Amino acid sequence: MDPDSDLKTPVSAKMQGQRSTGKSSVDRSGDQAAATERSRSVALLIETSNAYARGLLKGIASYMHENELWSIYLPELGRDSGPPEWLKRWKGDGIIARIENDAVAAAIQRLDLPVVDVSAARHIPEIPYFEINEVGVGRLAFYHLQERGLRNFAYCDEPRFRWSQLRRDGFAKYVAAGGFECNVFQPKRGAKGQQSALSEREQLTHWIKSLPRPVGVLACYDIKAQEILDVCREQGIRVPEDVALVGVDNDEVLCEICTPPLSSVVPAANRTGYMAAKCLDSLMNGEKRTKLCNLIEPLGVVSRQSTDVLAIDDPDVAIAMRFIRDHYSEGVNVRDVLKVVSISRRSLESRFQNTVGRTLHQEITRRRIARVCQLLNESDLTIAQIAERSGYQNEEYLSVAFRRAMGMPPGRYRRGEPVDID
Repeated sequence: MDPDSDLKTPVSAKMQGQRSTGKSSVDRSGDQAAATERSRSVALLIETSNAYARGLLKGIASYMHENELWSIYLPELGRDSGPPEWLKRWKGDGIIARIENDAVAAAIQRLDLPVVDVSAARHIPEIPYFEINEVGVGRLAFYHLQERGLRNFAYCDEPRFRWSQLRRDGFAKYVAAGGFECNVFQPKRGAKGQQSALSEREQLTHWIKSLPRPVGVLACYDIKAQEILDVCREQGIRVPEDVALVGVDNDEVLCEICTPPLSSVVPAANRTGYMAAKCLDSLMNGEKRTKLCNLIEPLGVVSRQSTDVLAIDDPDVAIAMRFIRDHYSEGVNVRDVLKVVSISRRSLESRFQNTVGRTLHQEITRRRIARVCQLLNESDLTIAQIAERSGYQNEEYLSVAFRRAMGMPPGRYRRGEPVDID
């Protein structure tokens, strides 16, 4: 049986059937003209069953379309799958993989090829990896829930995955910084780390019923959030009035089919895949890669009905929050906010700070910076155009504010350099 019979069709159709020897085309032939006629063989050990992984593949495809088409080998994999059988006999040029278990890691290491990891699990610490800044996921989710006036927060964990642990720690960090406590759900497992789906569902139900209300909940990913919605419906718990819920991955089909539609943090999966492909290309060209950790900031939160609530008891603070939310990109300032609230500036500032944890000016700035980050990640707009769309007078004002908030200029952020925000 052909060992490659279970592979998908290579991307470079004109080169189907050709195989590489593990070196670049230039090194194999020594002839530039011949090199341009060959496409490198690249294995993508990435599952296709979830929105984030498909986003990675789209980013990889974008890089190839802008540069060189590779012959792609894409097996059918699940998150917990071992390595495909053909991999041990494969003669390719490079690999991009979500290395989620020791078996896949061992198989990849035996090949001695350029490899880029797109998993947070870190089974091969010495190779470069590209991953969403999971602490940033927690930060965005917390701010999204806090700005709705919520003062109780909870996280639904999947502790067997490192990315869930990182999201949990990031969310808890910002909850604590805001002066609140974070209630964490971690299912109890048996001695062998196993339990039935029914047992875990019962534990989840008990936990949700025990939470103080109203509460803002971050689920580790959209599928877990869907399960929480099911439990709330079964128990007569109102969403978003009692439980305001945020998922992660923004799987649009899943989020829209949920009842109610699910708000979700948007990871920069396309950008992560693009940057991983760019890195692999440089490795296959023989370049040295000294920077291993490459964290890509999430894009933002898509707000849907599951968080469509404003749990602020103070009506004047609620009016101010709505005004900022609706007009921050129009260049408004604190004086404009005061025009819609019939109390003194000192009184509003004090009550807003006590309720939200930030001043009026800080809230306007936070929303503008979040919009700038989104446009830097999602668009090719110039800095001047982004300034116009996010409420800044000009490019210089934006650059100063962005550097102060993010610790780097906008250009460096757009290039995907890591950010550490306290």
